[in-house]
Formats: sequence, structure tokens, C-alpha cells
Amino acid sequence: MSLKDQITEDMKTAMRAKDMERLGTIRLLQAAMKQKEVDERITLDDAGVVAIVDKLIKQRKDSIAAFEGAGRQDLADKEKAEMAVLQVYLPARLSAEEVAAEVRAIVAELGAKGPGDMGKVMGAVKAKLAGKADMGEVSAAVKAALAG
Repeated sequence: MSLKDQITEDMKTAMRAKDMERLGTIRLLQAAMKQKEVDERITLDDAGVVAIVDKLIKQRKDSIAAFEGAGRQDLADKEKAEMAVLQVYLPARLSAEEVAAEVRAIVAELGAKGPGDMGKVMGAVKAKLAGKADMGEVSAAVKAALAG
């Protein structure tokens, strides 16, 4: 079953269970997927769906930080609940050590020497680790690998 089909099935399950919070988040995800398909005239595969889920989770993290900074814990809690629903659709993430090892391997493979090669390394790392790791962690690992 594709990830897209799984999301549709989860939406039906949430409807039957009358789980409105989960249902709303899944509908939000489906709307983002449909928007991407219509805008680019494509049919999303699992990698495309994971990219959208990643983007939505990043938006939630940014919102949580803003709401907590403004003292709106109620809204931050709502965003955290949505983020928990979305994280179900992500593949297993690599640990920080695994990310660092992958980055070191790519840096060695490309022969990157210093911070000037950051763009070249990030391009290769993004292609290899897309959906498998948080890109914020990856960026920090690349900076560390190129600095050392």
C-alpha cells in the first residue's frame, strides 16, 4: 500500500472514530498533497508525500516556537498534536551518529576540503538523505565535517 493510500485509509478510520483533531490534520495533509499535484500536474509518489509531510512538520515546529514565545501554550499544544499525527507518515529517521557517518562518507567521496564546498556537499547529501533525516541536523553535520 502506498503512503498516499495509507493516508486515505487513516482519514476514513478517523472519520469512523469521530477523531476530529486527527481528521483535521489528515485533511490538511491531503489538501497539501492535492495542491502539489494540481500545481505541478504530477502524481505524487511516496518520496513526494514524505517531502510534503516534512514541510508541514517544519511549519509546525516554527509555529510552536512562535506560540511559546508569545505565551500561547494552548495554540502550541494544538500544533504539537498535529505534528505528532504527521510524524506517523515519516520513515524511520537516522540517528545523529548515522547522519554524521553518511556526511563524512559523502565529504570524502566528493573530496570537499572546506566551507566553500558546502553547497556541493549539501546537494549530494540532500539527494541521499531526503526524508531519512532532519535537514537541520544534516546541515550542522556538514558544517562540522567541513570545519574539521
